[in-house]
Amino acid sequence: MKKAPSMPIGRVLGLVRPYWFYVAASLLGAAISVAAQLLVPILCGNAIDAMLGKGQVDFALVAQACLAIAISTAVTAVAQWVLAACNNRIAFRVSKDLRTKAMAKIQRLPLSYLDSHPSGDLVSRIITDVDTFSDGLLMGFTQFFSGVLTIGGTLILMAVIHLGITAVVVVLTPLSLFAAGFITKRTYRYFQAQTAIRGQQTAMVEEQIQGQRVVQAFGHEEKSMEAFDKVNDALQNASIKAVFFSSLTNPVTRFVNSVVYAAVGLTGALLAMGGGISVGQLSVFLSYANQYAKPFNEISGVVTELQNAMACIQRIFDLLDEPDQIPDAPDAAVLNSDGHVTISDVSFSYTPNRPLLQGLNLDVQPGQRVAIVGPTGCGKTTLINLLMRFYDVDGGSILVAGRDVRKLTRASLRRNYGMVLQDTWLRAGTIRENICYGNPAATDAEMIAAAKAAHAHSFIRRLPQGYDTVIAEDGGSLSQGQKQLLCIARVMLCLPPMLILDEATSSIDTRTEVKIQAAFASMMRGRTSFIVAHRLSTIREADVILVMRDGQIIEQGDHKTLLARKGFYAMLYDSQFDTGDT
Repeated sequence: MKKAPSMPIGRVLGLVRPYWFYVAASLLGAAISVAAQLLVPILCGNAIDAMLGKGQVDFALVAQACLAIAISTAVTAVAQWVLAACNNRIAFRVSKDLRTKAMAKIQRLPLSYLDSHPSGDLVSRIITDVDTFSDGLLMGFTQFFSGVLTIGGTLILMAVIHLGITAVVVVLTPLSLFAAGFITKRTYRYFQAQTAIRGQQTAMVEEQIQGQRVVQAFGHEEKSMEAFDKVNDALQNASIKAVFFSSLTNPVTRFVNSVVYAAVGLTGALLAMGGGISVGQLSVFLSYANQYAKPFNEISGVVTELQNAMACIQRIFDLLDEPDQIPDAPDAAVLNSDGHVTISDVSFSYTPNRPLLQGLNLDVQPGQRVAIVGPTGCGKTTLINLLMRFYDVDGGSILVAGRDVRKLTRASLRRNYGMVLQDTWLRAGTIRENICYGNPAATDAEMIAAAKAAHAHSFIRRLPQGYDTVIAEDGGSLSQGQKQLLCIARVMLCLPPMLILDEATSSIDTRTEVKIQAAFASMMRGRTSFIVAHRLSTIREADVILVMRDGQIIEQGDHKTLLARKGFYAMLYDSQFDTGDT
């Protein structure tokens, strides 16, 4: 049986350590608040003992006690305000730090991790789990410190007044601790299951929202709801078990504490009747017994929230503990590319038992236009991922300007590439911000020139605020073709020495494609270019066409040469343009 992970208390304390000043102020506020509250029963007991009977009331002493009670109450209020203010700062600043660390971690994670984990689950960890942890941390600081100090203070004061009654309290106290501990140990795993399933549900909801058009187009609504109901029911069951078992803690501890209160009352009454303590001291004991029991009820609720918080923080720590992508070499050089790319005996696979690229060799001269074609799954996009060093090769090497890409900084390597993919990505913001994403210092004239070169200027002018029009995440209401034009304009504004065009015109109509091809031809002049295409009409003018199949280059040459060979390329070309008699 797999052992449940221990609660990460040490790491949580490490998160809190930078805010030691607020922790100290919180502890001081809790100590002052508890001391002032514990003083009130003593003052009330003194006032009761000052009222011996009719005509035997020491009004001066009673008045002093009332004034002291009022001052103690005011001090308690101020101390609790300080306590709450400090605890809020601690909880929310720790939450901010956690989100910052998690977001920074995502920037350092290898793409292989992001490709293999649902984005909704990552969102759930950074948003929902951090919020839950923050709530648990806030409750822990607010009630846990005060509760522990109250328990300790009441025991000390009761012992000063009468050791016998205090002994009764001490003997019965372990019953409450045992009951709370017994239940707590068995609820942590349910909170772990709850947070894990909640992450799955978030991932599923995000997936359904993004693909709702496809869901409706294929009439998959009922099956989608069935899948969602299954996860929703699992979350409900885990949540019910977690809440049910954790909710047992409070009534059980309340019952035990009521037994303690009754025992103190009975023992104290018998002693008072025998003259062992005064009536005022008995009232003090009963007040302390109630105050002593109350923190156990509060702490039991805090423990429930802390268990949920610890289950959530464990998921965040799991993310933070993932290995980073292989860092740049200590002596990594900054690339100034001349456009010369050499692929030497490269092998690569996403999974060890399924090789994809094997013994791949290629020498691309500066300024060459290299087209990559082949059936789906042959390794075209994988080759692009290796060129950009989104993944590292398993064997062989890739050289740019004579340097192994593993000995270059990733940032400088990627600055030397301009990339337009089939799948567009636009951020929430203005059209201007999206075009200038790779070159924020560009002038308006440069930006507009890039948009005109990409044939995006005309439709941008028709938008409500032109280049200042705000679009939603991933382009909002823009058509797929318009989003693609903006991505092309973004690259045209940078114009690095090497280009990667992965089905860059797949979402553009034929008329616009002709114009874009002319713009690409101008943009690619003097620049090394890698063009991935399924429509072979777009790569006729390429200097070299690589035909890939099963992870290997099986044919290489220009368009006319490959057609003359009547090989695999010719078959692909004929399948697109012939009438069927080939």
